Amino acid sequence: MKTLKDIKLKNKTVIIRCDFNVPMKEGKILDSTRIVKSLDTIKYCINEKAKIILLSHLGRVKTEEDKKERSLKPVAEELSKLLKQEVFFVPQTRGSLVEEKVESLKDGEILLLENTRFEDVDGKLESTCDDELGKYWASLGDVFVNDAFGTAHRAHASNVGIAKHMKEKCVGFLIEKELSFLEQLNCPDKPFIVILGGSKVGDKIGVIENVIKKADHILIGGGMSFTFLKAEGYEIGNSLCDNDHLDFCKKILAEYPEKIVLPVDVAVTSEYSNDTPKEEKDISDISFSEMGLDIGKNTIALFENYLKEAAFVLWNGPLGVYEFSKYKVGTEKILKYIAKNKIKTILGGGDIVACAKKAKVENEIYHISTGGGATLEYLEGKELPGIQCIS
Repeated sequence: MKTLKDIKLKNKTVIIRCDFNVPMKEGKILDSTRIVKSLDTIKYCINEKAKIILLSHLGRVKTEEDKKERSLKPVAEELSKLLKQEVFFVPQTRGSLVEEKVESLKDGEILLLENTRFEDVDGKLESTCDDELGKYWASLGDVFVNDAFGTAHRAHASNVGIAKHMKEKCVGFLIEKELSFLEQLNCPDKPFIVILGGSKVGDKIGVIENVIKKADHILIGGGMSFTFLKAEGYEIGNSLCDNDHLDFCKKILAEYPEKIVLPVDVAVTSEYSNDTPKEEKDISDISFSEMGLDIGKNTIALFENYLKEAAFVLWNGPLGVYEFSKYKVGTEKILKYIAKNKIKTILGGGDIVACAKKAKVENEIYHISTGGGATLEYLEGKELPGIQCIS
């Protein structure tokens, strides 16, 4: 697969598919991390004297009303500040104004087009990978660079559609970096420990089936742990349970009894609330009226005991209801334990990445994946269309 340094860019018009899907409120960018992570690829193209066209989506756009809050103009302004040069912005995705601006670009100059999902309002042309739209965007440049790992699991007009109609194409530095880290999971250092949290077992079946043969142990917390506990015969009260996948849990527990590590105690309360009294209980003592919202201190110690021997760790999903201050304890303590002991860990998926930021340990983790859904599908062993279209 070609990477950015494999292609001569000088005097060429380069289309870069970025991931500028940043959180925004009332036209203000709340977190510019994804913009910052795109800078290496953009700066390289500037230094190579290329003319640069940037494409990205921002949120879901289904109606004309959605367009008012989903414009990429604030991103163009933020990029101008970060790059210390003007980033031109056209509030359209195609048309004569776009073509005129592309034609007038000089070497090293940058143009950002409007949110690619504006094309979804009339016919979902972006999201359904409309061939004519992909062909049009491809016609604007000489080289296509896909650097949006966050949408690599989607076949859209702005990645797969463009690549189909471009002879010269490659991945940017962000995708190259993501793949170099994630590919280590194909043959991980041992002992290899996987931590899985989040709510539903059904969301993680593909991940479990793909990593369990490679992992030495899978430590399970979060809401999904109660489905496994119920499968083992424990009373879980009003705790979250993915009843549709109890049989899957029983099967996994029967096939890999030594690999699956479940909580031994949990933090329980009477309601799904941060305000009701919290109590830690052994998993055999949960009453009918209680629900578990976090792992307990003995489980934290148990997980740390496994992690202290780990050579490589993969973590997806929080171990408790992290948005409640009382029930973020387990996730936060394990994150800080990993950071303090410099355990080689990849965090994959938006929720656990957000937890690491709140715990202020994101700079101490070996790798934090930007992918979200793309990372999850990679961990399931699925091919990613946005990568496949380049390779």
